[in-house]
Amino acid sequence: MNLRSFLLLLICCFLPTLGRGDDWPQWMGPQRDDVWREHGILSHFPANGPKVVWRAPIQGGYSGPAVVGKRLFVLDRPVSSAASDNASKESVGTIKKERVLCLDATTGHAVWEHSYPCLYNIGYPAGPRTTPTVADGRVYSLGAMGDLLCLSAERGEVIWARHFLTEYLSKPPVWGWAAHPLLDGDRLICLVGGTNTAVVAFDKDTGKELWHAMNAVEIGYAPPVIYSIQGRRQLIIWHPDAVSGLDPQTGTLLWSHPYPVGGEPKRPEVTIAMPRLQRDRLFLTCFYQGSLMLQLLPEGPKVFWNRRSTSDEVMNDGLHTILGTPVIKDGYIYGVCGFGELRCLEAKTGDRKWETYAATGGEKAFFGNAFLTEQEDRTFLYNDQGELIIAKLRPEGYHEISRAKLLEPLEKTRGRIVTWCHPAFANRCAYVHNGKELICVSLAAS
Repeated sequence: MNLRSFLLLLICCFLPTLGRGDDWPQWMGPQRDDVWREHGILSHFPANGPKVVWRAPIQGGYSGPAVVGKRLFVLDRPVSSAASDNASKESVGTIKKERVLCLDATTGHAVWEHSYPCLYNIGYPAGPRTTPTVADGRVYSLGAMGDLLCLSAERGEVIWARHFLTEYLSKPPVWGWAAHPLLDGDRLICLVGGTNTAVVAFDKDTGKELWHAMNAVEIGYAPPVIYSIQGRRQLIIWHPDAVSGLDPQTGTLLWSHPYPVGGEPKRPEVTIAMPRLQRDRLFLTCFYQGSLMLQLLPEGPKVFWNRRSTSDEVMNDGLHTILGTPVIKDGYIYGVCGFGELRCLEAKTGDRKWETYAATGGEKAFFGNAFLTEQEDRTFLYNDQGELIIAKLRPEGYHEISRAKLLEPLEKTRGRIVTWCHPAFANRCAYVHNGKELICVSLAAS
């Protein structure tokens, strides 16, 4: 075989691998940890920004896309405009809907949609909050008023449905159902609410209830997550009364720890960010109560440290996160505080190493936010102004590499115009929307 033939053979062998992309089948990606594991990603954005592969119309909501193969799935709120942050009820007799939308992930063309009547009685009534979960040819979606659906990924037909508002609870959470369901084996685990049903596991194939557990005055909005702790798989549930560990197969309570510490007054929005684990230590962060590091010992949890600011207006200590789940890496915590401060904390003490407003707009902003996604040795930050940033987050500081504007924010809230939709990263692309337009941008290296 001559050299030319040998090189052609190598190209033929590697082309299929180079053309194959990873999926983003649920909130925060394949392993629910907001790590993007694809390679061949650009190091800097082009001068005029990344290439827009396609654009597609979408309507209101905060649902992030899920991407599996050549299909993209997302929830929205047809014929619904983004309401003011003070609006909580719709007009009596008004018929509104939620929709599960399936697009071709390579073109943006509509494949199918499934709509159902859904009248809102919640704060921030712009649309659904959760990202669909996709597995084994099925799409699991949870709407803002507690409509849990299992649909065929191929055609959108309903396989089964549960309705939390009528089956379990007399009224919705203040901000609606927003905790992304967790698929674990044959179980679809959801925060539900009601008597002894704060968390419920449903059979993923039939919708039948498999187990239920826990009472909570409010279920909050923090997504459930499963970690291996002390050699045992544990389902972590955090609601405004406490954080708890459960057996994911049975719902049996393994341990529980109150948070806020000391029974301080609680507010409905305190549990939003997903708890993060570092070895045997569990990190929690919320706007009003700051940050808590628990050490999970065989005899039970104990407070490793608890850092809380002395004022809700200053946020001078710890991390007071609103929307985005922080990152723990190499002994340091990176996350966005309540006024848009991207902060680095030392994980073993909670001491702040640095902070910057650069990633969220350049100045102090109430509820300023950016979603953090790790990729190789850097982080992609998608902020609430529709900007995608490549940066390196290190204990010594924030090192911005490149920045591009992807979308204009459209929703007015808390005196600002924002977009709060979590991005998806798949097929060497980013998929984002602002409640009006969903776009796919190529992030593949040249």
